[in-house]
Amino acid sequence: MLRNFLTVGSWTMLSRVLGLVRDQILAAFLGAGPVQDAYLIALRLPNMFRRLFGEGAFNAAFVPMFTERYETKGPQPALRFAGQALSGLMLWLALLTVLAEIFMPLVVSFVGWGLSGTRFETAVHLSRITFPYMMLICGAALVSGILNGLGRFTAAAAAYVTFNIIGIAAILLGALVWHNTAVVSAWGVTLSGVVQFGALYWAAHRAGMAPHLTWPSLSADMRALMRRMGPALVGSGVTQINLTVDMIIATKLPVGTPSILYFADRINQLPLGVLGSAAGTALLPLLTRHIANNDRAAVHSSVNRAIDYTLLLTLPAMIGMMVLASPIMAALFSYGHFTVADAILSGQCLQAYALGLPAFVLIKVLSPAFFAEGDTVTPVRIGFFTLGLNLIMNLLLYRPLGHIGPPLASTIAAFVNCTLLAVILHRRGLFIADPLLKGRALRIAGAAVMMALWVAASEKLAAPGLPFWHGAWRFGMLMALIVFGMLVYVITLDALKVVRLRDVAVAFQSRLNRRRTR
Repeated sequence: MLRNFLTVGSWTMLSRVLGLVRDQILAAFLGAGPVQDAYLIALRLPNMFRRLFGEGAFNAAFVPMFTERYETKGPQPALRFAGQALSGLMLWLALLTVLAEIFMPLVVSFVGWGLSGTRFETAVHLSRITFPYMMLICGAALVSGILNGLGRFTAAAAAYVTFNIIGIAAILLGALVWHNTAVVSAWGVTLSGVVQFGALYWAAHRAGMAPHLTWPSLSADMRALMRRMGPALVGSGVTQINLTVDMIIATKLPVGTPSILYFADRINQLPLGVLGSAAGTALLPLLTRHIANNDRAAVHSSVNRAIDYTLLLTLPAMIGMMVLASPIMAALFSYGHFTVADAILSGQCLQAYALGLPAFVLIKVLSPAFFAEGDTVTPVRIGFFTLGLNLIMNLLLYRPLGHIGPPLASTIAAFVNCTLLAVILHRRGLFIADPLLKGRALRIAGAAVMMALWVAASEKLAAPGLPFWHGAWRFGMLMALIVFGMLVYVITLDALKVVRLRDVAVAFQSRLNRRRTR
């Protein structure tokens, strides 16, 4: 599991870094204004459906069923099931895409309550360009699920890097050649869907498990898939739905607020995507096998170790982003049309998002335990409850707190969601925190707090007013503070005997020696 976790995490990290570069270029050319707001609404629509119908609900229902058939019945029955699933998914999404293209003004009105005039018209035009991406990337997510079920995590994780590579090229071409950044970038989104689907299908073909399109039929397998998928639509995608609610409320705030929220969320998504997605992706097939073999001890151990691995990196990321929020946003985005004032406001949003980072990540770690058991009803009930809570908190907070209200509402909802998932899994005997996890979690938290104190003191003494520094000096000082914080954290972990540096060095040297002898 750890090897698969690191494989997916490494490729996801590369994708997120390239995504950060893409967002930096986007911020420089569009800033935080009406065109950026409209473009982000157009991007949110297909991404929301992708999370729900692709990476969320469909994978949560499809991967356990595919893995179970592959393990118990063999490759051919599993491949037939995958072909039926792909055919049904693509037909449904094609119909949805056609309807959305026709009624796009109504769709945009729902997602962007506060949009009007040119902002609304631009959002409708861009959304019609980007919406087909949803169908393509959902098909890619299913093929990715096949590869993950086979234990082939590298190809599936690597394919998503192309979204940001094509996105960067499209923004640059749009700004420097065609002088229409938003429209060309929107076309780049859809083109990236074509490339991702093609790359993943080719990888499945090479593995001998490429699904074939057939006329969809309501077989017993498909009916079982639909029963599982329906509840999982909210259960696995509740985080994305909450973020969409944040975007809806943000359109009621001053122009530029959706952009400010978006860039803060993108920084928060860097550790969330790397850690949460990697842990959830690697954990789901593993838990499915353990539950199929009725090995409860292995289930407990896998969940505990996954939480351990994620907390080791999530807690310092959370505290680090809270301490350095404004310098991070200024150093990364305060160029071109994105001002320092925009960066400071976005940094305040980042602090509110970062506070909930452990909860956001643990939701992705705990949810697979339900999905592996075939239970998609319980997460959806919790999802509905926390969706309602998030909407209520948004409505209560957005007027008194302004731009900080939506991210803080999402953080509160995430902690409630995570707590309910953990309590129910504990009652079912699927998650029991072992003494090793409890002791290490406390020491990890202590090391993260120690790191934060040293970094905060260093910034105050060595870099007062850091967000307003000149670009190169600002970025250099930020990197110095981050590296210093990492060193303090690692040294403290070693002192608290959480991670012994000597043992890590020995294990690394042993791995190098094994590779040399092959």
